[in-house]
Amino acid sequence: MRWFSIFFLRITRWRTEGRFPVIPKFVLVAAPHTSNWDLPYGLFITFVLRGKIYWMGKETIFRGPFKKFFKWLGGIPIDRSKSDNVVAQSIQQFHQNEKLILTIAPAGTRTRVKRWKTGFYHIANGANVPIVLGFLDYRRKAGGIGPVIYPTGDFETDIKTVRAFYGGIRGKYPDKSIAPADKRSRSNNSS
Repeated sequence: MRWFSIFFLRITRWRTEGRFPVIPKFVLVAAPHTSNWDLPYGLFITFVLRGKIYWMGKETIFRGPFKKFFKWLGGIPIDRSKSDNVVAQSIQQFHQNEKLILTIAPAGTRTRVKRWKTGFYHIANGANVPIVLGFLDYRRKAGGIGPVIYPTGDFETDIKTVRAFYGGIRGKYPDKSIAPADKRSRSNNSS
């Protein structure tokens, strides 16, 4: 898949930036998430950078002939209609595995949302693993790996660093992009 990914990115004039940190476990933020193209571009960039990630996707994409393929690509089906504790289950996975890169799209969907879901932060903080900021910038046709953040437990302070990084990055559909949540947006949107 790496050679195909290099070829695909080259013909579409995309480039990779950064590299995966040499850390056995971390939460990889995948943002912004505004298009169906985010998954293939994200996977191609991951293959080029020689990463082995696991990612969560809505269970409907794991049906039919694509089920085995998406699981082979590291997909973990999530039933968003159930209120299972995904954060607790994810923390448990970090405790049970010596190596794990769990990729999460905090917007949770390709449609416009009022705020990011904060589970990525709570998973990293609860599992005592860092957060790595991954990105797809359609304006520059670049994707890759940004800074590593070690959660302090002070969400408000840590999220400012996340927000600053994603401030200049544009998704395929910028009108669907939203900045990471802060205390103000969480209290105004209590979902």
